Amino acid sequence: VTFSRVGYRDRWQVLRFEPGKTSAVYLMPRAIEVDPVIVVGYQPRSKFEELGEKSSTLKGTELQQELGLTLASTLKDETGLAMRSMGPAPARPVIRGLGGDRVVISEDGRKTVDLSSTSPDHAVTIEPFSVEKIEVIRGPRVLLHTSTTIGGVVNVIRNDIPEKQPSRFYGVLGSYTETANRGYLGSLSAEIPLDKFVVKGEFNRRNSRDIRTPVGTLENSDADNLDFGVGGSFINDFGFIGYAYRQFNLDYGIPGGFIGGHPNGVDIEMYKKRHNARAKYDIDSGFLREIEIDLSRVYYRHKELESNGLIGSEFEIVDYSGRIDVNHDDAGIFSYGAVGLSMEHRDYTVGGYVFNPPSISVNTSMFVYEIIESGRFNFEFGGRFNYDRISPDHEKPYASIGHVRERVFSTFSMSVSCLYEISEQSSVGVNVSKSSRVPTIEELFSEGPHLAAYSYETGNPELDAETGFGTEFFYYYKDNIAFFGLNIFHNDLEDYIIPRNTGRINYATFLPVYASSGVSARIYGIESQVEIDVTGKVTAYGSLSCTRGIFKDTDKPLPRIPPLKGSVGVKHKWPNITFGVESQMAAGQYDVDEFEEPTAGYMLLNSYLQYHRPVGDFIHSLSLSVDNIFDTEYRNHLSRIKSIIPEPGRNFRITYKLFYN
Repeated sequence: VTFSRVGYRDRWQVLRFEPGKTSAVYLMPRAIEVDPVIVVGYQPRSKFEELGEKSSTLKGTELQQELGLTLASTLKDETGLAMRSMGPAPARPVIRGLGGDRVVISEDGRKTVDLSSTSPDHAVTIEPFSVEKIEVIRGPRVLLHTSTTIGGVVNVIRNDIPEKQPSRFYGVLGSYTETANRGYLGSLSAEIPLDKFVVKGEFNRRNSRDIRTPVGTLENSDADNLDFGVGGSFINDFGFIGYAYRQFNLDYGIPGGFIGGHPNGVDIEMYKKRHNARAKYDIDSGFLREIEIDLSRVYYRHKELESNGLIGSEFEIVDYSGRIDVNHDDAGIFSYGAVGLSMEHRDYTVGGYVFNPPSISVNTSMFVYEIIESGRFNFEFGGRFNYDRISPDHEKPYASIGHVRERVFSTFSMSVSCLYEISEQSSVGVNVSKSSRVPTIEELFSEGPHLAAYSYETGNPELDAETGFGTEFFYYYKDNIAFFGLNIFHNDLEDYIIPRNTGRINYATFLPVYASSGVSARIYGIESQVEIDVTGKVTAYGSLSCTRGIFKDTDKPLPRIPPLKGSVGVKHKWPNITFGVESQMAAGQYDVDEFEEPTAGYMLLNSYLQYHRPVGDFIHSLSLSVDNIFDTEYRNHLSRIKSIIPEPGRNFRITYKLFYN
């Protein structure tokens, strides 16, 4: 007789039945091995968020597979995204050809403070290894964070201040290594419940050496990073109140050895200290849902060092910010919404051979975001009013760039999206938006060399606020077997601010002159992604992104627009194991500005293997990836150093995480 029971090993046994006797059968326990299931307490508020969760979010195993040295390298292969770089460390995401502060980077919904948006040599102060989720936000929800609706928000979710009470101790131990830069990382995080309190801590240490490429080593491209934080919350029926401290230290190199660059490159030392306090009060009055208050203080400083160790440039920011959000549930025609107020005071100081005047920036914003659901129609609406005052420490009426003085800007942005559900599987929609952006201190007042950017930068104190009108059409199909998304967008921009290579050389420093100017521009394109479950175990997927930018006056190309790119791949899933192969392709970019270098096209082949195994209270998660299998030489069009060195060659990446709960 064969005996079977779920959770036990099968047993075959011969039984002899005799009157008056009984026989016992003993079964040995057996672990049931299935794919790990991660349950996340997140419910999309609308159909828009549900589709965005599928098309514009990295989390779980997908995030672990894509983890790179920086936030930008982690996201660079996502649909519609590219990477601006000047070496591996100071990389930053670009969305649909838009970079700088048109792409806001935030942590847990609050804008990160650094100088990465102002210059290609400045790094983003986020370590991606320990984040829980990365989402790319577009549409009206952008206006909860910024007035630039045509760009987007890259929101990193790490929950430094816990909002929920875990049932027991939770911890993650992780490590990462890659061969292209002989880099390694160690990570440890823990979340500890103590009655109504929750304490959370995190530590990350990363080191990487010079990048290896198919044509040689990129000298002075190393990086050394230390990132740690601690936070805690008191959680009760009313909501929570909490505090977190995080420190980010990064030393990295900027390669040199080309015209306008330092022969031995430049070294940058930077650190950031952030204090953050948050509170949420649950009202549950039937209309008002909750009130959130967020306060933070950030101290940021970085030094740019010449090869002899002397400080060439130094930047310091002391930033105070606060915001209050009032969220509501059903209210008449509105199914969910939020209104809020935010304020920011930034003290910007420079030293060394930097000729930007120390300045104080003040921003006050009011914003609203609403969701309306009516039958098969879903609407999103967002509006934001900004008041900005930028005050240099002293007025210079006769500066070589013009009249340097205090500037005041009042701007308004809005965005409306409409989604129609054709069926349970397919939806079609449109977004219309008005965007605005205030010029930065550097765009207004720069007047001299920037050491690590290898450029002589001149601002324009007469710049107006940038404005734009955007239109986007989108279609989504999603069922149990397939997902398909198509986006077509068009942005019409006035006073579009770009630091443009003039072709001139400042002979006192032998650096190319980059001048900020406001132009009329048009940026448009198309994006598409598809995923098909072929057999239940085999999935095929692909994506395509095409962006074109032109000066409206001349129809000539805008500078620094990414080329047409795409990817195709297939993956096979077994219990606990996923194996995949994918190809990434980019066309040549020959539509370039007058003094911009073109870039040839390329095709890369990558592969990955993921293994997950639960053992008791532990889950072991291992990812093995091989990038650029054939060691192909290729160049990133948005790299400032592509003229001297290509992108990394063949690279083996290993990521391991051990979860305990």
